Amino acid sequence: MGAMLRRSALVLEVPEAEAAVGCHRDVLDASARLGVPAHITVLFPFVPPAQIDAMVVAELQGIFAGTAAFDFRLTRTAWFGDEVLWLAPEDSQPFRMLTKLVHAAFPAFPPYEGQFDDVVPHLTVADGCDLADMQAAERAIEQHLPLRGLARKVSLMAQIDDSGTWTRHTTFPLAEPGRS
Repeated sequence: MGAMLRRSALVLEVPEAEAAVGCHRDVLDASARLGVPAHITVLFPFVPPAQIDAMVVAELQGIFAGTAAFDFRLTRTAWFGDEVLWLAPEDSQPFRMLTKLVHAAFPAFPPYEGQFDDVVPHLTVADGCDLADMQAAERAIEQHLPLRGLARKVSLMAQIDDSGTWTRHTTFPLAEPGRS
């Protein structure tokens, strides 16, 4: 068997959600067990880890340094079919803008490999698990909504070995509000 395809992703970590979703994600979202924190994806898949160099990092630093940090609220649960339970931001535009900026700079890496006409910003809670378990998680999480957050940095996460584990490669701070 050949080596695993190693990937990278740009994510906006949402530590403010961990208390509400962490225990559910640990059981119902395989990416959590592989080291991915609660997050909203900016761009996946991104540059393969072996190709991330100083030029890629510098380009990302420029993009994010010119983008102001922003407050957001996760206000409701939602579903992709009955396969994926997720939290929806009240205003998806700031997240969409981050994706648009990065994709414009790295056009060879369309969001989700171009699978979807509309890339919906979301925080995945459960993916591909027993529906009753996901519904129970949804009821528990709804008690914590809305969740408030501050988008202050974007993390470049990468799989650096064949274990599938994700590690934080680089973190890029967003500009202080009013300084972008």
